[in-house]
Amino acid sequence: MTTDPLTPANAPRADAHLRDAHELAQAYQVNPATGLQDEEATQRALQHGANELQDHARRGPLALLADQFKDFMVLVLLGAAVISGVIGDLTDTLVILVIVVLNTIIGFVQAWRADQAMAALRQLSAAHATVLRGGEVQVVPASVLVPGDIVLLEAGNQIPADLRLIEIAQLQVDESALTGESVTVAKQTDTLAAQDTSALGDRVNMAFKGTTATHGRARGLVVATGMHTELGKVARLLGGEDRSTPLQLRLAAFGKRLALGVIAICIVIFAVGVLRGESPLLMALTAISLAVAAIPEALPAVVTVLLALGARRMVAVKALVRRLPSVETLGSVTTICSDKTGTLTQNHMHAELLLAQGQRWAPGDPLPGPVHAEALRAAALCNDAARHARSDDDGASISPSPCANPTDWQGDPTETALVLAAHAGGLDKAQLDATTPRVQEQPFDSDRKRMTTFHRCGNGGSGFVAYTKGAPESVLPRCTAQWTPEGGQPLDTAAVLATANQLAAQGLRVLALARRNHARLPDTNALDDVESQLELLGLIALIDPPRPEAQAAVRNCMSAGITPVMITGDHPATARAIAHRLGIVAHADAPVLTGADLAQLDDAALRARVEQVHVYARVDPAQKIRIVEALQAQGHFVAMTGDGVNDAPALKRADIGVSMGKGGTDVAREASSLVLLDDNFATIVAAVKEGRRIYDNIRKFVRYAMTGNSGEIWTIFLAPLLLLPIPLLPIHILWVNLVTDGLPGLALAAEPAERGIMQRPPRPPNESLFAQGMWQHILGMGLLIAGLCLAVQAWALHTGHAHWQTMVFTVLTLAQMAHVMAIRSESEPLWRLGLASNRPLLGAVLLTFALQMATIYVPFLNPIFRTEPLSLGELGICVAAALVVYCVVELEKACRRKRRASGSAIDDPAP
Repeated sequence: MTTDPLTPANAPRADAHLRDAHELAQAYQVNPATGLQDEEATQRALQHGANELQDHARRGPLALLADQFKDFMVLVLLGAAVISGVIGDLTDTLVILVIVVLNTIIGFVQAWRADQAMAALRQLSAAHATVLRGGEVQVVPASVLVPGDIVLLEAGNQIPADLRLIEIAQLQVDESALTGESVTVAKQTDTLAAQDTSALGDRVNMAFKGTTATHGRARGLVVATGMHTELGKVARLLGGEDRSTPLQLRLAAFGKRLALGVIAICIVIFAVGVLRGESPLLMALTAISLAVAAIPEALPAVVTVLLALGARRMVAVKALVRRLPSVETLGSVTTICSDKTGTLTQNHMHAELLLAQGQRWAPGDPLPGPVHAEALRAAALCNDAARHARSDDDGASISPSPCANPTDWQGDPTETALVLAAHAGGLDKAQLDATTPRVQEQPFDSDRKRMTTFHRCGNGGSGFVAYTKGAPESVLPRCTAQWTPEGGQPLDTAAVLATANQLAAQGLRVLALARRNHARLPDTNALDDVESQLELLGLIALIDPPRPEAQAAVRNCMSAGITPVMITGDHPATARAIAHRLGIVAHADAPVLTGADLAQLDDAALRARVEQVHVYARVDPAQKIRIVEALQAQGHFVAMTGDGVNDAPALKRADIGVSMGKGGTDVAREASSLVLLDDNFATIVAAVKEGRRIYDNIRKFVRYAMTGNSGEIWTIFLAPLLLLPIPLLPIHILWVNLVTDGLPGLALAAEPAERGIMQRPPRPPNESLFAQGMWQHILGMGLLIAGLCLAVQAWALHTGHAHWQTMVFTVLTLAQMAHVMAIRSESEPLWRLGLASNRPLLGAVLLTFALQMATIYVPFLNPIFRTEPLSLGELGICVAAALVVYCVVELEKACRRKRRASGSAIDDPAP
């Protein structure tokens, strides 16, 4: 069924915060006192649809499965399986098909990630909403809300749609999951100016879908539902396709180049053999066998095993891998873009210091004097935080614990931090409330920017005392003196205000505390007079503090050549202060780009700035993606860490998304590739190290497998040119391929990380898999192995040894075993690593040696493999030829160590 287009009367509005609330209600044709009529709500529901986050069109299972077979490497492997079956090697066919199935399953699972992210976003939506319809209060499913509905909010409600607030009573909303703000937002109803509302966090007359009311009550007009809400815009940003990881890109390119080379080589070998007079059938089988051997079909299996083992190790250090290739991607990361709130910080406010009479006090230190004690008394009493009610297993109420834990308190994070600060100074809020009961109050509002409570004097005193807390610029002008037990002292208001501004510039949230005695309760209707002639107690500065382990984690990332970047929706001064504390920026005046700044920059200008700016503040989700894309355009591989809804699009767009498992949202976890189960930023360091180890081991396997295949190809190709008979039969080629590429290659997965793995810079993101001399090694060692095989063949033919083909067969197998032991490290010699440091590989090499000996010395295997028993001297020559390969590789590593030492000496000359 088609619906009518949106009409101006009830269309979702992006400028609702700029419109007068009552004029907006008239535009929506609704009376805020009675709400919509049921019939009108039903009609609008048909027009606008359900208040839900819509799913993107998804392909069916068969289409997803078909996509997995479009990968070039998979097609080549399937072709190799067919060829192996044609020539009768059903074992090789089965191995290749198993590998193809494994890769298909991995790709199929990855295809569901976007759908899972959308499902998690839907779970954030409020299940029910309280609305005013036809003059009656109704509780309805949140999905039936329409533009123009009047929604009633109370503390604890999740906002069911984007609302323009009409009436409020001390409403405060936790928007941290959407904007990154660590402090709850005090809402208002006044119309805002366009220049002051570029960021969502500044639209204080709006309440956004998916956020939570933490305090007070409100009545709001629905101005956007479903995908038209700010949360819906986040969901829409998640609709893009996944980026391929570096591993997938390198393997795809590797498979294409390899297949083309194999085809060319097979054609040449077949043509040369036929021209020399060899049997066309024999040459066809030989060429086909070489084609099968030249494709390292164990490579995808080895990669899968390496990534799976890495994922298992990461679970042990509290990191859950959601996409196996992302394990390797961390080893390629050059930049980590981290959200501040809840990722680098603890996501709860903390009192940093109390400044009174020029003396500083920090929680944990002894109180300097009575003025500080009175300031903490004011912080605890002029405070609405309440201790959580507790119950035992039977539901009976139990007395609260005396410990000061943030989780023991509920309320505004700033107020709970003040309670904890008072507790650190030896003052218990519950006892203070009992001895100095509150009898009257003037709650905080965004116009006054202060709060005042009135208390009966305790300890038998007469009269009342009023405590006021609020923004320094609001409280200080109303202070006439500095309070002391002996009486008021002169106050330098300008100096105190300058101090408050200095603290604010350091990223601290500063509150002023003051008091005034009253003989009787004042008339609160004369509010301006009541909150005048105050005596200042002091300034208290709060901050959402960094995680204790985050600074060391940032330092380790930088030592590994990884640049940490902070991207947050919080205040610029706060972001810069936290970044400076953690070492993300070196100077307290480091540049910060805000969301407003980003809006003025085009993509080219942003790309020019991203290399210098490491702190971004007041940014929205779309801008986070712009930052990530600008870094990627500069050649960086970007990891994005975060925990909120606002992080999800950037988590998905980044090369690897890292979310928080404990304090994070489901949306972030579903959009990420790696979940930190302990919310510990330092876990990323372990993940980076594991990723680098995995990639090193993948390179080692490729080096090993391709060198062996190169040796086989050169042996077959060069023999006719040297007027030698075909040295190997098809069964020999397939056997060597099976026993050498199988267990020994897989055992490389257990190779430990090399020394100094976290002191080297990240790989260049566009670096080839064959970089750093690997293709030269493959070519050179392949020629060496072929030269040794052909030399043994020529010697055996010249001296009349009838077992020459068995000797070539044995040299080729043992040379590859010597090679795999030698390349366990790119620089360290084998004797320093120790044979037992990789026991799976040692066992695989010994098993391969035993199997090779069985093909030679077990009588019933001789006709199958067309081998003959070798004498001890002949076997000794084969072993000696294989040891030559080991010695040459160790010599190559020694030269590499010498070059590195020379390079270090040039970079760091002696004084």
